[in-house]
Amino acid sequence: MPTPPSPADRSGDPIRSIVIVGGGTAGWMAAALLAKRLERQGIAITVVESSAIGTVGVGESTTPAIRDYFRAAELDELTVMAASNATIKLGLQFEGWTGADSSFFHPFGLYGVASNSVAFHHYWLKLRAAGDQHPIGDYCLATQLAVANRFLQPPRPAPDYAFFDWAVQFDASLFARYLCKASIARGVRHVDARVRKVIRDGESGLIAAIETDEAGTFGADLFIDCTGFRSLLLGQTLDEPYIAWTDLLPCDRAVAMRCERDGPLTPYTRAIAMPAGWRWRIPLQDRVGNGYVYSSRHISDDEAVAALTDSLEGEAVGEPNLLRFVTGHRRRFWAGNCVALGLAAGFLEPLESTSITLIFAGIERLLQLFPDRSFDPALAEDYNRITTLEHERIRDFLLLHYWGARRDEPLWQAVREIKLPDMLAHKVRMFTRRGRMVRYEWDAFQDPSWLSMFAGLGLLPERWDPIADYFPVEKVGQALASIRQQIAQGIQSSTSHAAFIDTYCRATAAQ
Repeated sequence: MPTPPSPADRSGDPIRSIVIVGGGTAGWMAAALLAKRLERQGIAITVVESSAIGTVGVGESTTPAIRDYFRAAELDELTVMAASNATIKLGLQFEGWTGADSSFFHPFGLYGVASNSVAFHHYWLKLRAAGDQHPIGDYCLATQLAVANRFLQPPRPAPDYAFFDWAVQFDASLFARYLCKASIARGVRHVDARVRKVIRDGESGLIAAIETDEAGTFGADLFIDCTGFRSLLLGQTLDEPYIAWTDLLPCDRAVAMRCERDGPLTPYTRAIAMPAGWRWRIPLQDRVGNGYVYSSRHISDDEAVAALTDSLEGEAVGEPNLLRFVTGHRRRFWAGNCVALGLAAGFLEPLESTSITLIFAGIERLLQLFPDRSFDPALAEDYNRITTLEHERIRDFLLLHYWGARRDEPLWQAVREIKLPDMLAHKVRMFTRRGRMVRYEWDAFQDPSWLSMFAGLGLLPERWDPIADYFPVEKVGQALASIRQQIAQGIQSSTSHAAFIDTYCRATAAQ
């Protein structure tokens, strides 16, 4: 009988060094989390970034996954918020997507309570058909807190109607700065230098080292590409092709500006439909982040800047930041000994604030499939399969926003003519026919998110679940009235969003 391998043999040839090329949000998120999770592995982690190269920094809004990141990286969320000028985000308010005065909310929470194995929205549809016009947002505590500019920590345990989560809205540059300090405190080496050349091994084709102008050459076992749209390692060096989705998502440019805040400190992001795209409003503690995501085929850069400038609520802070992009992703996100994160991996417009979610998911997946120096191709194959599905699911959710909108301008009319991808078309068909929610593997957005968009865009089912008829309309009406009353009681026990910020996470960073 052969002798079984020793534990040392089974561990293979472990990774001993990681170089992260590029800082910004992606690079420092990776550094902070890897340094914590690999702290006993004896792995040297180096971040090489150039202060002479600016970062995009337009994304300041997140999803609740950011708080999962805080926990995974063992960072105190209130401390991070204070350091990054952050506010609470309970969801997104969509304005003008189905008409000039229309508005609906996508919350990070559940609606109502399921009963008799029937989802809540079927009872809401049944009551609506009987003449009750309460919008579905009346049955979600997160929505009601948001529109009242209030906040409370989610109760645990909580009935479905009171279950919600929250995210943050922050200054991405300050967030990266905080993570940089935290990473260095955990032993990460920080090198400020511009990469001049990427060196590949002549035999294996793997990346062997990067050569910089100011600090010499840095070799490593594993390289993480966080170089933004340049995709210096994965795209330029390894020649990984880009899969574009310009045929599905119409916008290809954005302009971002900051301004002074003039109004209440709202705990949500606004997404406001515009003739050639949409614009965001993200309130931070001392200012407001604004942007216009648009199609260059329907408006010029100068016109977009003017439209955004005219919409500012206060005095502009700084100059407009113009950004050109192609929605899509690299064919592979992990090739050889290189993994790309953030914009180096792909870009999905910030309509649902998913960029940081995808960065965190990429780091977690790398840790789950962490290689040794043999770089077993099976690990990269699974990483790429899952990450591709994740991007496609988000793409379809974003496409629904455009396709389901009801506006008359040419861009919106053109999107209505797009043939939906088969899986999205099936999802729409099943909901609009019978209110059936179809779930796919690696859906980043769950049923309540899809429900908020279907209902907000007016894509309602032709018929509710017949099992909902187990309860008469009068009984349903009483139950839903009780939910509204209990939500109102929850609002009374909350505090204002501004008071919560002042009490727990008032900004400490120098602005």
